Amino acid sequence: MSLAGLCALALLAQAPATPVTPAPNSRPSVPPARAVPASLSAPQATAPVRENGWKPLTPEQRAALIADQAETPLAERLLGMSEKFLNTPYVISPLGEGQGVDPDPTFRLDAVDCLTFVEETLALGLARGEPEVPTLLERIRYANTPAYEDRNHLMEAQWLPNNIKKGLLVDVTRRYAKDDAVAVTKTLTPHTWQSKSSMALQLPRERQPVGTFTLNMIPLEKVLTHARNVASGTILVVLREDLPLKATRVTHLGFVVQKKKRTYLRHASKGGYNRVVDEDLETFLARNARYDKWKVTGVSLFEARRPPPTFAAQPAPVAGSAAVGTP
Repeated sequence: MSLAGLCALALLAQAPATPVTPAPNSRPSVPPARAVPASLSAPQATAPVRENGWKPLTPEQRAALIADQAETPLAERLLGMSEKFLNTPYVISPLGEGQGVDPDPTFRLDAVDCLTFVEETLALGLARGEPEVPTLLERIRYANTPAYEDRNHLMEAQWLPNNIKKGLLVDVTRRYAKDDAVAVTKTLTPHTWQSKSSMALQLPRERQPVGTFTLNMIPLEKVLTHARNVASGTILVVLREDLPLKATRVTHLGFVVQKKKRTYLRHASKGGYNRVVDEDLETFLARNARYDKWKVTGVSLFEARRPPPTFAAQPAPVAGSAAVGTP
């Protein structure tokens, strides 16, 4: 079970709820944590009200869209590509290797989960033409080779550090939060890999990361203080408390979108939405603050960067040539 499965199992707090309305002249704040009401913990899933922006396009139109204005600012590209995914149905772990442990297709535009939505948006936004998309997606999803055991399953130990090493991401949490940002850790031990959820990943022992991994985090109660300053297109990653038997603290991610003087999270949401939506960030955070079983502690922020033009054309590195999951 990768982050995709964790998104499905852990994020009951993503079900839509009534927006929180702050009192006049008061600063928005996240309410204190409490047990999730039954109405929120078991929402009724609803089907998308309309198709996404990819479905009506012919293959030629899609290729033209990806190639059009390929050198525009990356944030603008990410917003445009991610917008095409709005209303895309949420499906648990929709991508795989096309064979082996996970035979799901390697690319699709008709279904996403929280992670594959971000991965595919990045690949489409970074591409200078459609032929580059598969290679870019492969570089984002895998440490080196496109094999299940080499996939970036764990955010703190693999997905984030590997994509930072490749020059695709930069941690900008402290840029926006300044002194409100704190350093937090996730520790993986052999004991962690004995838990049911960790064993569900089906990773051989030699591919199970161990160690302590550090992230910068904006505490949940401080996020709204800085939210309006965060640039659209920034990747927002949700962290929960560190539980020894959980292989990750990261259970969700999406893109920050600033519009109409409000901050939104564009994300693939499991639950009452069951699709990709733009959700008011204040509403999202307030609901997550009420999730008491596995507490949400804050968020981290990452900015995507363009790789060199030769990045998508280069052969994949030899397996084992990069340090995978080192803290």
